[in-house]
Amino acid sequence: MAVQQRRNSKTRKAKRRTHFKLQAPALVKCPSCGEYKLSHRACPNCGHK
Repeated sequence: MAVQQRRNSKTRKAKRRTHFKLQAPALVKCPSCGEYKLSHRACPNCGHK
């Protein structure tokens, strides 16, 4: 396993972590009832695909 030889600066650490963030789930409207649901999943409200 690799062992870090030198300390990383705060800037370098921040640059690496810019992509480490939460993303909002992509929601679509159910064609049957209009409730928002996750894409490619059955609607939790009415069960429509």
